[in-house]
Amino acid sequence: MIKDINVYKKKLEEELLVVEKELSKIGVQDQKNPSNWVPKMPEENISSADENEVADTVDDVQINNAVVNDLEVRYNNIKVALNKIEEGIYGVCEINGEEISEERLNANPSARTCREHMDQDLK
Repeated sequence: MIKDINVYKKKLEEELLVVEKELSKIGVQDQKNPSNWVPKMPEENISSADENEVADTVDDVQINNAVVNDLEVRYNNIKVALNKIEEGIYGVCEINGEEISEERLNANPSARTCREHMDQDLK
């Protein structure tokens, strides 16, 4: 049983602010689907750029896309965890229904599975 759920709620809310700030630097939130973020497109006009500038821009977009995807997963996991706190089901493994250890929740407050199932992908 989780001793003080408010500790985890505070950690999650703080992490959510950090992730949202990072996401907003390189991405924009989809207004139709707030759980979806897309990378910002470069502001410079590359139509008159040379090959190297175009290649650099493409690389930047690909890197931003990868970072946005990783941050989006974190963002959504945090939102799921905060919703679970509100619903009274926080700290329960989504695969086997067992309690997630406080050790795991301390390491990752947005964990959706117990240690046994931590390598299984939940999105």
